[in-house]
Amino acid sequence: MLLKEERLRLTLEALREQGKVTVPELSSIFGVSEITIRRDLNELARQGLVRRAHGGAVYPIETPPEPPVIQRMQENRDLKIRIARAAARLIAPGDTIFLSSGSTTTYLARQLVDRKNLTVVTNSISVATELAIAEGITVVVLGGMLRASELSMVGHITEQALREVRIDKVIIGMRAVSPQAGLTNDYLPEIMTDRAILQVAPENILVVDHTKLGKTASAYVAPIDRITRLVTNREADPDLLAQIRQMGIEVIEA
Repeated sequence: MLLKEERLRLTLEALREQGKVTVPELSSIFGVSEITIRRDLNELARQGLVRRAHGGAVYPIETPPEPPVIQRMQENRDLKIRIARAAARLIAPGDTIFLSSGSTTTYLARQLVDRKNLTVVTNSISVATELAIAEGITVVVLGGMLRASELSMVGHITEQALREVRIDKVIIGMRAVSPQAGLTNDYLPEIMTDRAILQVAPENILVVDHTKLGKTASAYVAPIDRITRLVTNREADPDLLAQIRQMGIEVIEA
């Protein structure tokens, strides 16, 4: 018999693929009672990962559209700076890193300006702009289709360019993060680019503040265990962080 955590994960996968599931269907698949399945769905609904419907559940779109990156620079600013400082300590001289687009990664770029012997690959115009004055850093900017609100490059040209670089560490932000729903975003054209980014390095470091944790957005990117480290702020839900640690992911609380 499957463990509860595995049932929840597979239930969410089925919801992502089909859009809805029924209690009898899941009971038959997992070989457990309908009462157990209802409890599973109720728990996922409490976490905001599904929306209960008559006889089953449907996959929700829980997060509103993300505001532009320039606006997000002022949201939870102090938390993001703390996270950026903690993430900067994970970067060693001689590293080649990838910095994704986003407000927290832009603050991280500011922490790196005085570093020496560092190569930064990015698809973010704001990250590249922050590092333009850094004499000790080689900056590689990937081309692609401009996502104006994010000041980032996405699409197949960006994904092809990623194949030409060798990266030690990826540092990436994400719209929403959940142990069950995984890494999710709300901009469909960016999904394949995010997936390509998460394939280029042996170490993937996720930098998000606590408001992104335990949430789900409309588009699935990858399971949460695709990341090796999570850097967040100490205001994050300790029970949620414990779940993430149990999945073998190192958690750093700034």
